[in-house]
Parts: sequence; C-alpha cells; structure tokens
Amino acid sequence: MSMPRYKLGRTDLEVTEVCFGASALGDMPDTYGYSVSEDRARDTINAIFDSEVNVLDTSRNYGFGRSEERIGKVIKERGGLPEGFVLSTKLDRDMETRRFDAARVRQSVEESLKALNLDTIPLLHLHDPEHARDLDEITREGGALDELFKLKEEGIAQAVGLAMGRIDIMFPMLRDRPFDALISHNRFTLLNRAAAQMFDYAYDNDIAILNAAPFAGGVLAKGAAEMPQITYQEATDEALQPVRAIEAICANHGIAPGAAALGFSLRDPRITSTLIGVSKPERVQQTLDWAATKIPAEVWDELDALPFDADDPEANRVYRPG
Repeated sequence: MSMPRYKLGRTDLEVTEVCFGASALGDMPDTYGYSVSEDRARDTINAIFDSEVNVLDTSRNYGFGRSEERIGKVIKERGGLPEGFVLSTKLDRDMETRRFDAARVRQSVEESLKALNLDTIPLLHLHDPEHARDLDEITREGGALDELFKLKEEGIAQAVGLAMGRIDIMFPMLRDRPFDALISHNRFTLLNRAAAQMFDYAYDNDIAILNAAPFAGGVLAKGAAEMPQITYQEATDEALQPVRAIEAICANHGIAPGAAALGFSLRDPRITSTLIGVSKPERVQQTLDWAATKIPAEVWDELDALPFDADDPEANRVYRPG
C-alpha cells in the first residue's frame, strides 16, 4: 500500500504524510554532534528519491550551503527531480551580517536555484526570521515577506511557507499573510505542545502544517541512554525523565519509541505531513517502517496521560549554524 498524500494547503501540490529533512546531510556537527560525509549524504538522498516519500526539505544555509549543493549534485546525476517530487527549501539571512531584506531574498533564492540545479522551487519558505538583525526588514512594505510572495507570483516558487522556531514571532506573521504552508520544529511532540494553538489556526485557514522534529532533536528515536539531549542541547537527568517514561510505556508494549513519536504526529488530523531528518540511508527505511507501525489504542491512552511541556523548548538554545 502506498503512503497517503494530502493537498498542500490551497495549492495543486500533493505531499506524502511523511517527508524527509536534509539539514544533517549538510554536515552540521556543531548542531548534531556528528559529521556526514559527501558519499553518505549522496546515498541518503538517493534512498529518499527512490522511496515512496515525495518531499525533501532543505535550506540555503544548512551546512553553509552544503546541504543544497549535495542535493543538487544528485538531482543533476539523476537528470532532474523525480516525477511529482516536492523539493522544499528556505530563504536565509546573510550569515555574516544577518541582513534579511528583499535584496537578500533574491540573492538567497538565486543561490538555491544554482546549488539545486533547478529552474523553480516547488515549496519555498522564509526561514528563521527570529535570527535576523532587524525584523522590520522582513515585515515592512517592500521587505523580505513581500519579496517571497513576489517569487510565487513570478512562478519561481510554486508554493510559499514560513519556517521557524519562536511562535511569538511566527504566529503573528502567519495571521498577516496568505501562506500555503508552515514548518514548525520541536514544538509538537510527545514531550511538548507549544504549537497547538498555532496549528489550530493554520488548520482552520487551509495552511498546510509540516510538523518537524517529532523526535525532539533525536532523543525519542535514539533513546535517552544513547542521546541524552533534547532539542539539540545537553539534557539533565531530570529533563530526561519524561523521555524515560515514554520509553517504559513503549517497552511494555513492544513498540519502538521512535514509532510512537512519529505516530503521535501522524495521527493528528491537523498535520499535513511530518518532517523527519535523516542522515544515513538505513534511516529512510526505518522511518517508513515506524510510520507503518500499528499502535494499539491503549498505548495512546497511556502516552496521552503523560504530562507535557507547553513552553518554548529552545528558549535557552545556543544557535549554531554548522
């Protein structure tokens, strides 16, 4: 049985219920704690293109451009994107000056098109405005957001979205403009529900929700013992207790915690697609296996009874782009 596909907001694009993220494929050891070689990245990208999933999400500045460049090489080797594939990338600020005005938007998309070996971008997001030097450069008339929507009018992007962390900045922007999609990461997981109200709004207004990082940065997939981090930061023993509670319930029922963490997102009717970062080919099949796992109702009852956090899970995160 092939994976379900859903309309991307009000657009003509359709996306599978799982999509893959390519940040780690840009080799970002400062964020993830490990390196990814070019060969491993190429094998992973090919595994994604050969799978039933039809979305790969990257960004101009993942790995300072390496993620897009590696994807672009594979696209060129394959003679283009697979039929019906939705490549998603993001406009990024200038990483030295943090400038993020309309001119930077043009520069960013031109860099992306060149790196990816594409003429148009199926899905293009404005990324991480909270890290820009001046939010007014983005939101004012003639600013970065106006330019993003111009790119859609010109056909350079088929659909446009907003991808970021801080909900206090993101939510007002979503209300202000007719976005097709949003990417929110780490804020709707078994551990955290900070994005719940924003997801209600997006769902009610036909904005597609791509829920990223349901493993809370990896810990719910790899385990508290192997990866004692939550949202890319070292976690205290106390902070890991909720993870261990999830692991205990899953162990009692013989279910992988990663399958439960992914299933939590997949079962939410508001969420169009769940975005999973992968950094090696075998993770592609593992993710598909977890997505296909049937989880009994009593497991959800036990997991739903656990406490969860509703605060920003990255409030104290030190952002590292590499």
